Amino acid sequence: MKFPKVYSLEQIATIINCEYVGDSQFSVTGMNEIHVVESGDIVFVDHPKYYDKALNSAATIILINKKVACPEGKALLISDDPFRDFNTLTRHFKPFQFANVSIAPTAVIGEGTVIQPNVFVGNHVVIGKNCLIHANVALYDHTVIGDNVIIHSGSILGADAFYYKKREDGFDQLLSGGRVVIENNVGIGALCTIDKGVTGDTTIGEGTKLDNQVHVGHDTVIGKKCLIASQTGIAGCVVIEDEVTIWGQVGTTSGITIGSKAVILGQTGVTKSVEGGKSYFGTPIEESREKLKQLANIKKIPEILTKLK
Repeated sequence: MKFPKVYSLEQIATIINCEYVGDSQFSVTGMNEIHVVESGDIVFVDHPKYYDKALNSAATIILINKKVACPEGKALLISDDPFRDFNTLTRHFKPFQFANVSIAPTAVIGEGTVIQPNVFVGNHVVIGKNCLIHANVALYDHTVIGDNVIIHSGSILGADAFYYKKREDGFDQLLSGGRVVIENNVGIGALCTIDKGVTGDTTIGEGTKLDNQVHVGHDTVIGKKCLIASQTGIAGCVVIEDEVTIWGQVGTTSGITIGSKAVILGQTGVTKSVEGGKSYFGTPIEESREKLKQLANIKKIPEILTKLK
């Protein structure tokens, strides 16, 4: 998430009421999760296990819960609860805006696009040309849709990320300030759910087609010309490269990459990153030829045991 202007370190520290280490005029241009940070960004860290990763990341401002040596060319924000204060910054720079009409006046809708009844189009949504948005679709604030996109009934684009911190009194949600970005010529089936990024974008590439009842988690990037079949659940921060085929009822863990032109057979659990150009099956995932050989051999076990008697 980039801020609307450059802020000073002191100004950011004032917003969250915390100490800072570094030049008071140190430039702050945005905030992001660690996998997408850039120079000028704030990243938060609240566990010693990840201190080094955050301090050595591309982020130049680290929101941290301990006074540590500040790396050269960077600045620190010292907080007793970085998770809470990251949420405070999200509320400040991307506050929730209520809606009282079905299509927000700030929405931009391209020529030739058809919006069916009972569609909700939120604040600052952009929809391209010649799209067809079927009844009862919800497009949350800041969603971006390209040209020639079809979205079927009941689909929801832009819900919050499933991202929580466990507290003594329950779970504290990390607020989502990112977007959903749908490129040109994408097809989205009925009852699909695509969560927005925490601070960045959840992206579906040009020409990709989603069947009914597909879930796409926060900050996931799906490439061009992919096919994803019904009841597939894709976790957050997944990278699916171009021309991948995923068949029905596949589930993935977060933070993995599926290589270009890979084929994931139905009911597979994608527990790790996999190379492109191959076919995969099973849980845990393996190349499909090897997995099917294993299953064939399992059927032979009774015969083998009989011979051993």
